[in-house]
Amino acid sequence: MSAQPVDSELWAGTDLDAPPAEPVWEEPVPLTARRTLAEFPLASLPGWLREFVAAVAEETQTPVDLAGCIALSVLATAAGGRTVLLVHGNWREPTNLYVVVALPPANRKSAVFALLTDPLFDAEQQLKTVRQPAIVEAQMTARLAKEAAEHATTKAAKAKADERDVLVADALALAQTAETITIPVDPQLLADDATAETVTTRLAEQGGRISVMSAEGEIFDIMAGRYSSGSPNLGVFLKGHAGDRLRGARQTRREYIERPAVSMGICVQPQVLDAIGRNEVARGRGLLGRFLYSIPESLVGRRKTSPDQIGDEVKATYRRNVIDLTMGLADWTDPAVIQLTPEADAALLAFQERVEPKLAARGGSLGHISDWAGKLVGATARIAGLLHLAQHLVGAHTKPVAEATMRDAIRLAEYFTSHGLAAFDAMGADPTTDRARSVLEVLSTSGRSEVSKRDLMVKLSRAEFPTAPDLDPALDLLEDHGYVRSQPVQRSGGRGRPPSPRYLIHPRLTTPNRSPPSRSSA
Repeated sequence: MSAQPVDSELWAGTDLDAPPAEPVWEEPVPLTARRTLAEFPLASLPGWLREFVAAVAEETQTPVDLAGCIALSVLATAAGGRTVLLVHGNWREPTNLYVVVALPPANRKSAVFALLTDPLFDAEQQLKTVRQPAIVEAQMTARLAKEAAEHATTKAAKAKADERDVLVADALALAQTAETITIPVDPQLLADDATAETVTTRLAEQGGRISVMSAEGEIFDIMAGRYSSGSPNLGVFLKGHAGDRLRGARQTRREYIERPAVSMGICVQPQVLDAIGRNEVARGRGLLGRFLYSIPESLVGRRKTSPDQIGDEVKATYRRNVIDLTMGLADWTDPAVIQLTPEADAALLAFQERVEPKLAARGGSLGHISDWAGKLVGATARIAGLLHLAQHLVGAHTKPVAEATMRDAIRLAEYFTSHGLAAFDAMGADPTTDRARSVLEVLSTSGRSEVSKRDLMVKLSRAEFPTAPDLDPALDLLEDHGYVRSQPVQRSGGRGRPPSPRYLIHPRLTTPNRSPPSRSSA
């Protein structure tokens, strides 16, 4: 067969013996690009609360997110365990919240916490004053009952045989009566420490509700089990958020807490999120999915030296309203039920319909944090209930939640969604991204411009990549971000094992100081 003629026009200006041109590479896209975080929707807070939050942020020169998030925790402390939102049907949401704000040191977190939580301590003191007479009366009754039982016991012991049975029965009855008398403890809204055992005890003592407010992140260490032997005890924190029945242990007896309500408002340093994200127990049991996250931008280096101070009237109104809300709900044993207007219910349903497709494991923008995002609509309802209570400080349960209030809650939920995604980025919520980073480490030390999938499997941990198909999602992600390029598989047509897929490696990985050729120079 004769050779085919070469098309001179097609090959003009080329060197048929020259090596193929070097591939053109764009700069790779970081696996976790910095997200654009939503601004805290200050306008969504009721007027008196909005004014105080803004004033605190101005005086302390801190992000408004910090004061705004802690303000929601203060409302949850006042209302948690005492109110519940009836969404529709049998769906009810309690009004306690878990909120965490991540800020670096030197951001005056303690000052903000003090300004926001001081009225809770004032309310706690007022509750103690109100309930002190009942406590004293119960103490006196218990002491008299115990003395009567002891006297009857002594009398029965000295009685004649024919009188002893009756007297023993009387002594036993008096002893049982004395045992049933419960002496109330001093009212407490905020836990003095946050171990699981202490929180459980406080819940049992305080009618099923307690709050943990801290400007430090030690609670995460406690929940992770740093100060206990064995596995961390997360039950009280899991059930205390959901309101599931909890068995509480007290010094004298064990009892069930019918509707536990734990609230949290915590500030941590950003690196704590990374550490807690590596705690498989906390992640696996769904604890991290119960928090609302905020990651504000620090103002350190841009703060005013002479900011405006909080106005006396603004501060006094905030203190009075927090105390009134707390005192007004304190004596509710069965939670006050708050309902929705049909318009508010429709707004929440429309929000739920927008969120649901995002939870899909494949293609959903929230699929990789579905344990958190699956609770987002419920959290929105809780926030709506708290905003409603703050708007109607007296008799809120007699009025339904308005549509405008629900839309304010939805705006806050969208804020927490934006920051929640960033928080879970920091905690490594997406396993595919984590595995892609492992592959990147191998590629960057290979010193090669091309690698096969089989070669990668030899270098990678079988614990992380048990089989070759487990590697595919990570390679697909790296290709999407421009770190590798898959090459066509060249099949020989013969028998034997098929050739392994091959990938070109971005030159920046193997020669970090090298600038890859741009399209204009290629």
